Amino acid sequence: MMLRIRSRDGLERITIDNPNITISQLQTIIQTQLHIPIQNQTLSTNQNLLLSKTHNDLNRFTDMSNPNTPLSTLNLTHGSIIFLIYDGERRVIGPATAFSPAGSFGRKMTMDDLIAKQMRVSRQETPHCESVSFDRDCADAFQRYVNETLAFAVKRGGFMYGRVSEDGRVEVDFIYEPPQQGLEENLVIFRNPDEEKVVEAIALGLGMRKVGFIFTQTVSQDKKDFTMSNREVIQAVEFHAESGLKEWVTAVVKLEVNEEMGGAADVHFEAFQMSDVCVKLFKEGWFETEIKEEDDPKLSKMKKDVVVGVKDTKEVDNDFFLVVVKILDHQGPLSSTFPIENRNTQVTMRALKNHLDRTKSLPFVKRISDFHLLLVLARFLDLVADVPALTECVQTQTAIPEGYQILIESMADAA
Repeated sequence: MMLRIRSRDGLERITIDNPNITISQLQTIIQTQLHIPIQNQTLSTNQNLLLSKTHNDLNRFTDMSNPNTPLSTLNLTHGSIIFLIYDGERRVIGPATAFSPAGSFGRKMTMDDLIAKQMRVSRQETPHCESVSFDRDCADAFQRYVNETLAFAVKRGGFMYGRVSEDGRVEVDFIYEPPQQGLEENLVIFRNPDEEKVVEAIALGLGMRKVGFIFTQTVSQDKKDFTMSNREVIQAVEFHAESGLKEWVTAVVKLEVNEEMGGAADVHFEAFQMSDVCVKLFKEGWFETEIKEEDDPKLSKMKKDVVVGVKDTKEVDNDFFLVVVKILDHQGPLSSTFPIENRNTQVTMRALKNHLDRTKSLPFVKRISDFHLLLVLARFLDLVADVPALTECVQTQTAIPEGYQILIESMADAA
């Protein structure tokens, strides 16, 4: 008689010669065939055993706790599943018998191979990012636009730039908003490689790098019971996987309406990392990326079964993929008062003149210490020579060479 044993290692098989053996004899067989010491084993026919976290939890499963109980009294038949929790570590060793997945076609697979092919999805408790801190001005400039201009009616997104400390703390000092089309349920980003090349050059000169993705949810989404939708998970993990940065952060901005406070609404920031298994699933092509109208937005669909808890499924609750990151704020080195790129109103040289006129009382280096202003200037400057020279002055807050100052002022005056 064959019994299947489901543990944290997946599904394994054992063979027993006599269906009338006791639980004590079964434990001896498990020790012999699966190399798990008897004293480390807790068995049950109840799959909830695998969700146990403490010894008190384990003590609730008593159906197989008496070593003298015969298996025949538990209604176990050939192929039945028994659930197992054990203490300690082990190397999973499959049985000598092999399994051919397609009759006589393809190479034979051992049980080790089958278990290795299982993709298990569980919650990741600890992020690689210790915390994320937002520059107050750049965060305010982003949320004010989506709140006051877009009224959270359509989605908006951007790439966050800043620094990552050695202990995994992320500081966001500016947000670049690429060309995009925001809809009620979807956000389409139109990547512009030429513009992104300029953004990267400015960030490099400022001693910064791309550290995350930020997007807004609409008012209509606030009424739905998910943290992130399936579309949002796919978009967020795509950027996370592309970055190659283990501390990469995904930030969500939403308008939370408090019915108890008479319908008052507050802008709320949340920060997450996409879990390691989420990034792995995306890179290996497990996600169904075509979202249908009837699909439940709080579930991500897989192309193949994954194991969630003790269940094989193609649908995973999006919350399994999110690892919460602590949010802080700080006052960074840049201002965010210059008009921002790729919004409803095109940024012109008139904006440069107005900005310089408005900031006349400040040192010139302070007047141009704004990423969005530097992006406008960089379109007319040499990326190899001029942009590094200007951004180094901004980073160190040293005087701008007179030649650059005259050039920038003449560009503004020509507006």
